[in-house]
Amino acid sequence: MSLLRQENPHPQSALHFSNPFELLCAVMLSAQTTDEQVNRVTPALFARAPDAQILKALPLSEIEALIRTLGLWKNKALHLKQLAEIVADKYHNQVPAGYDQLIALPGVGSKTALVVLNLAFHQPTIAVDTHIFRLCNRSGFCLGKTAEQVQRALPELVDAEFAQDAHHYLLLHGRHVCQARKPRCAQCVVRALCQYPDKLD
Repeated sequence: MSLLRQENPHPQSALHFSNPFELLCAVMLSAQTTDEQVNRVTPALFARAPDAQILKALPLSEIEALIRTLGLWKNKALHLKQLAEIVADKYHNQVPAGYDQLIALPGVGSKTALVVLNLAFHQPTIAVDTHIFRLCNRSGFCLGKTAEQVQRALPELVDAEFAQDAHHYLLLHGRHVCQARKPRCAQCVVRALCQYPDKLD
């Protein structure tokens, strides 16, 4: 964690957002889609519907048109409208800051909830995506046959001083250095600690 912090002392999310509701929508939209693609559609979406109250009132067809370039856009548009209705009506237009409340929202799974809690509400959560799962297993830092197994074990391995930013330390290193097809081992700051037997020069 110390070495990854030196590599990226102030990690930032690649998704563009200005409040918890925008973050919730952006993370939900990013499933099976790149952050860059999400960032192309969210400016128009958020300009049209800056909060849940306004988004819930939009026709589904308009939401679909705004996000049509994304993968799974039909389901995502429906989920956007449904979660906007719940946030507006049940939570008085404010995104809830609890894990159980978040995962109960349409289209919001565990990873989305943990990212929102970390970035919007500054809770020390770690969401294990494909990049973090690969990095943890390849390096030997946290072994697990599934993302869920790594998700359960990983928080206990991270000291409190790193807990808030650990998600992004691992995510960004996995995305940009410990890449799936050809890891950039020569540029890796944790190479000496990594247990991957097939390191590349």
